[in-house]
Amino acid sequence: MRKQVLKFLENEIEQQHIPGAVIHVSRKDETLVDEVIGYRTIYPERTPMMYDQVFDVASLTKVIATLPSFLILLERGILRLHDRVSYFIPEFGARGKEDITLFHLLTHTSGLPAHRPYFLEKLNREQVLFRICDEHLIHPVGEKVVYCDLGYILLFEIMERVTGEKFEEFTKREVFTPLDMTETTFLPKFPKERYAPTEYNQALGEYKHEVVHDDNTEFMGGVSGHAGLYSTMSDIINFTDMLLNDGIYQGRPFLSKASLDLTRMNHTPFDSLGRGLGWQLNTDLASPCGSLFSKETYGHTGYTGTSFYIDPGHQLRVILLTNRVHFGRKDPIIRLRPRLHNVIKANI
Repeated sequence: MRKQVLKFLENEIEQQHIPGAVIHVSRKDETLVDEVIGYRTIYPERTPMMYDQVFDVASLTKVIATLPSFLILLERGILRLHDRVSYFIPEFGARGKEDITLFHLLTHTSGLPAHRPYFLEKLNREQVLFRICDEHLIHPVGEKVVYCDLGYILLFEIMERVTGEKFEEFTKREVFTPLDMTETTFLPKFPKERYAPTEYNQALGEYKHEVVHDDNTEFMGGVSGHAGLYSTMSDIINFTDMLLNDGIYQGRPFLSKASLDLTRMNHTPFDSLGRGLGWQLNTDLASPCGSLFSKETYGHTGYTGTSFYIDPGHQLRVILLTNRVHFGRKDPIIRLRPRLHNVIKANI
């Protein structure tokens, strides 16, 4: 299977769908693939990808930082799944948004629009929050899945209000340190060569390294609940080890099995796009994890080219880290991910 996976990725690199990748596949306690391939940069010059490359993981922030932080606060009795957003942010409770709860934000069923290009106006965090509070709904609450960054901006704001501290400080102490994720961080400060650079930025005059790729997050100060996190393969292996062991990491409890089971349930059976709490579920044959993984499979993607998926019944894990936006905002990754996962599943 290793040979088939590497051949597949080599072909994608040759077609300039991705510059390179770090790939990890395991089943039960057996590592099947753990490789680095291709390049971290093509422009302005080719430099090889490294296994310990630091990636802007984009929307993996939602499940590596925001989701476990929420579950920690849930287990401590600080937050409730069906708390209304307006309980914490009173100005949000207008224009039909009064009944939106944290559950709706986590499952992308709030009825809010998916995205707004706040960066075009260079809006800061406070201005972005004001705009979200002033939004009208585009769908009735709880009736349709619309993948929504705005909801995770709200979750980030709420968690800062209830903890009384910065999100980057809370996540470091409560999530990353207990899981030995020593190189997972917001606002990174690594040597330049450690990064897998993302897209060319005209204002910077170079490819983005420690400046987050997500435009809204950049103007919000580099930290949000929907994007902004940087991580490495080794750290994401630690995080997914915890998931595979139902909340136990290195023999130590991190989250309860009850909490994680709740996140992996399909909370949107009314929509073909199955969502758990945070997780994308494999309810659609067009899933990024392909057509062959079981219906229990859950995971997430990041716009920059990152993803991980777990098939719990088979104890199968696939982590793919790329910086595909090094070539710009093209869409080859949409076809690459499911085809890669099909190759993996067919050759186990």
